[in-house]
Amino acid sequence: MSPSPAPFRLHPGAPGSPVLLHVPHASREIPAGVREGIVLDDAALEAELDRITDARTDEIAAVAAASAPVVPWRFVNGLSRLVVDPERFPDEREEMLAVGMGAVYTRTTGGAELRPAGTDPGPLTARYFAPYARAMTEAVAERLAAVGRAVVVDVHSYPAVALPYELHGGGPRPPVCLGTDAFHTPDGLVEAARRAFAGFGGTELDTPFAGAYVPLRFHRRDPRVGALMVELRRDLYLDERGVPRPGRVAALGAALAGLVEEISG
Repeated sequence: MSPSPAPFRLHPGAPGSPVLLHVPHASREIPAGVREGIVLDDAALEAELDRITDARTDEIAAVAAASAPVVPWRFVNGLSRLVVDPERFPDEREEMLAVGMGAVYTRTTGGAELRPAGTDPGPLTARYFAPYARAMTEAVAERLAAVGRAVVVDVHSYPAVALPYELHGGGPRPPVCLGTDAFHTPDGLVEAARRAFAGFGGTELDTPFAGAYVPLRFHRRDPRVGALMVELRRDLYLDERGVPRPGRVAALGAALAGLVEEISG
């Protein structure tokens, strides 16, 4: 029997780095006990994972960490977002509850049933969401204590064609979407990201996805915490079968390393 996948891992960076690369949606791993609560058959589940997983974003972040002169810290989710989505609000503030995709998903990207109606999210939230949130909070607090500031850079990807669950999928779908927060994303951080990803066909702000992740302890409270979401359109680095295009993961990792370097300076 193979061991259970680790729910998350913090990869240490340089002691003086303020940067925390956050990779929440790269994994396809679902523990057996969680799989039992999902109503999809195996084929349908694999297809849903193809749609919902931010494939290879963990590799892009790893390339960036290996390339940056000042090594960033990396917080990587080891489980699929179909277990819990650590970036959702855990309560009624979460707008994705409208499509059954709060912290614990009950619907698929196409609106089909993922978990039975009336599923209690409490056990999954307690077992997976809460420990993840605590660990991310601690990781940010450690950067604040060590450096006096922290910058969370979320590394995501998204499909070229909108999926039915997207609440704001009707707008532009640029090669690189930069998600921002009015409190936590200074203009200089946005401009640094635009420069870093200038060679990939263009960047736009908050379309088709908006916002940036900050642990709730600091959210809209501590201006020392900066945040930016980097959403890479998947056809930048994957072909139609989901296979990486030669050199593209490395190229995007190098661009992300450039952003990390500018933030760290």
